[in-house]
Amino acid sequence: MSQHQTAAEGTPGNPLVRSLVPLIVDAGIPIASYYVLSDGLGLGTVAALGWSSVVPALRTVWGLVRSRAVNGLALLMLVVNVVGLATSVVAGDARLMMAKDSAVSSTVGIVILLSLRSRRPLMTAGLKPWVTKGSPAGNAAWDRLLASSERFRRAERRFSAIWGGALLTECVLKVVGAYTLPVHTMVWLGTVLTVVFILLAMVIAGGSCAEPMEKMVKAESERAAGAASGAATGPAQDAKNAAYAAAGAPAAAVGSAE
Repeated sequence: MSQHQTAAEGTPGNPLVRSLVPLIVDAGIPIASYYVLSDGLGLGTVAALGWSSVVPALRTVWGLVRSRAVNGLALLMLVVNVVGLATSVVAGDARLMMAKDSAVSSTVGIVILLSLRSRRPLMTAGLKPWVTKGSPAGNAAWDRLLASSERFRRAERRFSAIWGGALLTECVLKVVGAYTLPVHTMVWLGTVLTVVFILLAMVIAGGSCAEPMEKMVKAESERAAGAASGAATGPAQDAKNAAYAAAGAPAAAVGSAE
């Protein structure tokens, strides 16, 4: 591998970086911008949701214009923000506002669970780069396993199911708490619940899905590399055998010469 190729692996052209960019742009930026605008700059909920919807809206339109395909994550974030805007209009008290936040998050959980019926569950966008390490060999192994291994496909779907279920459960608990606990308690408890369920999803989905899939991808990559190496040495071995045969060496001598 040349120095130029090695240096290129550290650039934004790296497959891992390219795989993470959609997650950052479509999900990370809208969520972060909402909190910066609302908590940092003091904008109202409606204004913060409206401005944080700009990026996913542009991404959705750009995807339709460029490739006539819907960008799933961008569209999801746009829908979530529209739901938030709609519920903010009718929110007239603190408890309803807290319930509104849970309703917005539950939209994400529901869409993730619904995506299990599609060929590519929604959380796969974030799962694949970590399992394959962004390498071409890892990506190729992923594709082969996805086509041939039911165990691999089940783990992929289970990963999204765990995340969708965790988000939905967290939202239900927050809605119940919003109407049964004091408001000042739910202000901090809501954040605690969010952090706890995210950590639980990371631990459970990582241990039961991501780690086994990573091992399967590694094994498949090594198998493919071994097969390619064997295919490459096959012609050379045939040439040696032909040379021995031309010299009149018996088959046993050929084996012992090796």
